[in-house]
Amino acid sequence: MERQRIIAEVRKFFKIQELVCPHVFSRFGEQSWRFLQTEFLHTLLVVRRDILQRTMLCNNYHAGGSFSQRGIRCNLCQIVNDYTKQNKLTTMPHVIGAGGDYTVSGLTAEEARKAIAANAAKLPYPIRLENDVTWLHMDVLDVGTGQKITYFNP
Repeated sequence: MERQRIIAEVRKFFKIQELVCPHVFSRFGEQSWRFLQTEFLHTLLVVRRDILQRTMLCNNYHAGGSFSQRGIRCNLCQIVNDYTKQNKLTTMPHVIGAGGDYTVSGLTAEEARKAIAANAAKLPYPIRLENDVTWLHMDVLDVGTGQKITYFNP
């Protein structure tokens, strides 16, 4: 599936403000789509539309909510900035447009992870899912396991 068509499909379910931090959106607006990896967008689309078939909340700062660092995080975001202040390198998926954190309507994070695992054959790319957290973290960092899903702990 080509990138522009993927973005058009993802837009049916997400506004760009939901997928990037307020710093990125403030600077780049709708052009912020360019920072999200195509593989991630395609996977997000399949998980949202074909597997979970439920609303997925990422960032909600634009609607007065408290979530602002669940999608792309830039160097001004507190989580990334803390790494920098400690002189620590971070190449987390959130920084490179390859991952996000979600709350899935009507499902716990564990139920969402199980639903994705049960439908792993539908995934267009290998993904990582974070265990033991109350949100659904999903990213497309291919860690070379040969598996559709790799689980990791925070």
